[in-house]
Amino acid sequence: MEAEKMKIATEAAQIGLQRDTRTGAVTVPIYQTATFRHPGLGQSTGYDYSRSGNPTRQALEEGLAALEGGCRGFAYASGMAAITSLMFLFKQGDHLIVTEDLYGGSYRLFEKLFQQFGLSFSYVDTSDVELVRQAVRPNTRALFVESLTNPLLKVADVEQLAALCKEREMLCIVDNTFLTPYLLRCLDLGADITVYSGSKYLAGHNDTVCGLVAVKDPVLAEQVYFHQNGAGAVLGPQDSWLTVRGIKTLTIRLDRQQENALAIAQWLSLHPQVAKVHYPGLPDHPGHELMKSRGKGFGAMIAFEVTEPHLVNTLLMKTRLISFAESLGGVESLITFPAVQTHADIEPETLKRLGINHLLLRLSVGIEDKDDLVADLAQAFAGGEPK
Repeated sequence: MEAEKMKIATEAAQIGLQRDTRTGAVTVPIYQTATFRHPGLGQSTGYDYSRSGNPTRQALEEGLAALEGGCRGFAYASGMAAITSLMFLFKQGDHLIVTEDLYGGSYRLFEKLFQQFGLSFSYVDTSDVELVRQAVRPNTRALFVESLTNPLLKVADVEQLAALCKEREMLCIVDNTFLTPYLLRCLDLGADITVYSGSKYLAGHNDTVCGLVAVKDPVLAEQVYFHQNGAGAVLGPQDSWLTVRGIKTLTIRLDRQQENALAIAQWLSLHPQVAKVHYPGLPDHPGHELMKSRGKGFGAMIAFEVTEPHLVNTLLMKTRLISFAESLGGVESLITFPAVQTHADIEPETLKRLGINHLLLRLSVGIEDKDDLVADLAQAFAGGEPK
C-alpha cells in the first residue's frame, strides 16, 4: 500500500519498521554511536557524525514527516530547543505575531532571550483571524500560533491563518502539541511548519523529553536542517527510540484519552464547585464547531476554574490517581496550576487579562478508567484524605 493512502494509525504503528534491512529487526535499533567509519576517502555511508544525522533519529524524523504530510522532519533535545532553532530563521528587526495565551516557556524564550537579539513579538488572540490581520506590520515575517492554546484551549483556524500568512508572505508556524497530527494535520491546512513538544502526546509515556518539527517545503526544510545541525540541540538515539516507541500507540492512546476527557469535562460542568470548564469537546465551547470541521477530535486537555481559592490546594493535594505534576499528554493523568507553574514567567497583569487566574487548574487526562478518574476528583472536591 502506498504510504500516502495509509491511515495515520497505520503510519504511526509502522514507524521504523523497514529501517534495518540487514537483520529485519521489527524495532528500529538504537544506534548509540557518536561517529561512523568511512568506507574510503571522500566516501560516506550517509552518516558521518550523530549531530548531523543518526539512523535512529532519522527513523523518527522520517516517521514524523510521513504523519504530517511534510517533506522532512527534525528531532531536537526538547520542545524549547525546537522552537529556539526555528527562531534562527529570522534576523534582527523581524517581527512575529504570537498566540497571546501560549505556553509560558515559549513566552519566556521570546521575551527574555530573543528580544535582546532584535526580534520583536506581538501577542494576539489567534482564535480571531481579523485581530491577527490587524497586527501585521511591514516587517512581520511569521505567525507563531498554538492550534489549541495552553492553557485556555482556544481554537485557531489554522486554514484561514495560513491563507493570511501566504497573502502577506509570512511563515505560518503552528505549535500543534495539544492535538498532534492524528487530530489536526496543519501542513495540509496550509501551514509551513509544525512544532511539537514531543515529550507530550507523541512520546506519550512521561519518560523522555524531546522536540519535533515538520516542514512542508524542501527549500525551507534545508534551512531548518542547517540550523539544526549548526546549533546542535539534537535528540539522542535513546530518546529517539523512546519517541518512536511512543508514537506507535499514539492513536489508541488519544482515542481513550479523548473519551475520558469528554466524560470528565461533562462531569465538571455540572459540579457546583466548578465555575467554568474550558474543553472544546463541549458544545458550548466557542471553538467547538470549528474543531469539528477542521480536525478529527477535541484533544484530552481540560482547564477549569473552581469557585473558591482553597479548592485549588485541595484538588492538587488530595487527588489520589491524578498526580500534581507539570507536563501533559502521558498515559497518566496530571493536574497543574498554570498561574504559578507553567505560566509563572508571564506578567501578573497579563495573566489576569487573559483569564489565567488563581482559580484555574489544568488537567491532562490519561488512559485510566474514566469512572476512576471522576471518582478521584469527586473525593478530592469532598476533601478526601491526602495522598
